[in-house]
Amino acid sequence: MSLYLFTVFVSFVINMALIIPFINFLYRIKMQRTDQKTKDAFDEPTPIFDRFNSGKTGTPVGGGLLIIITTLVVFSIFLSFFSLFGKKIIGNYPSIISEIKIICFTFISFGLLGVYDDLSKIFFWKKNNFFGLRIRHKLILEVILALIVAYWLYNDLKIDIIYVPFLGVYHLWLFYILFAAFVIVAFANAVNVTDGLDGLASGVLLVSVSSFWVVARSIVDVPTSLFVSSWIGGLFAFLYFNIYPARLIMGDTGALSFGATFAVIGLILGKAFALPIVGGVFVIEIASSLVQLLSKKFLKKKIVPVSPFHLWLQYRGWGEPKVVMRIWLMSIIFAILGLMFAFMK
Repeated sequence: MSLYLFTVFVSFVINMALIIPFINFLYRIKMQRTDQKTKDAFDEPTPIFDRFNSGKTGTPVGGGLLIIITTLVVFSIFLSFFSLFGKKIIGNYPSIISEIKIICFTFISFGLLGVYDDLSKIFFWKKNNFFGLRIRHKLILEVILALIVAYWLYNDLKIDIIYVPFLGVYHLWLFYILFAAFVIVAFANAVNVTDGLDGLASGVLLVSVSSFWVVARSIVDVPTSLFVSSWIGGLFAFLYFNIYPARLIMGDTGALSFGATFAVIGLILGKAFALPIVGGVFVIEIASSLVQLLSKKFLKKKIVPVSPFHLWLQYRGWGEPKVVMRIWLMSIIFAILGLMFAFMK
């Protein structure tokens, strides 16, 4: 256990040392939040969102990129230590390489998609007359990446089951690929939706990812435990600069990468049932947005004045720090409940 805690510490120190130069670099290349009026999926203006978030204009965007790079570097270094000192790398699957490949591919590929979307929003929208990737184009790319990952989970790791406490094990066979792809895309977008307030998504992620760290350690899954240790250290450092008022924003780069990877880790650990419970805040956020979008499309009216959930709380008069900290507490309760189900036999 001490090795994994040391990994967290090293990752934290490295990120803390690099994050201020990284912020300055983002300022130099003008990778900052613009004052472009936001629009929802139906190209309608969102004045309520703009009212509460206009003060964030100029904040550097793309903080997730640093965490992606440092996490992969720290993970590679400590994984190499196991080989150098002759320690056996134990995993839950016969192919350790496949497990590492799946996690790293998800982390990098969804991050690259997010990088493009962040760059589009800041630098390219005036030329191409759109605000980042159109939602349908981004969704198509997410589905393609998720299907690749889901196929590897099914074919390389031979995962095709879901365990439901008290009810037993259910074999999905080939349908597992569709199920896993759906889960990955859903959480990628759920974290993206949650990343609307300073410290909100990063704080909830820290709690949720740490929960699966506990699970990974309990079943002695070395590759996943080391990866999550490296990731947690980066999230700690990022959260220090992301809390209100934020000096750095995660952006789609981090949100898409972290959401998809969180889902993949839950699937690799065999905790598909616990995944939406541990990530309960993300489920509430994406569900509130989805209900609002569907009501506008089919009922031609809004069910609530504004979504997602955190923005509705602001609309009701809650200050941003109050919303964030109380949702952090919600995420801790969800994590405790999710871990309870994760360890049920």
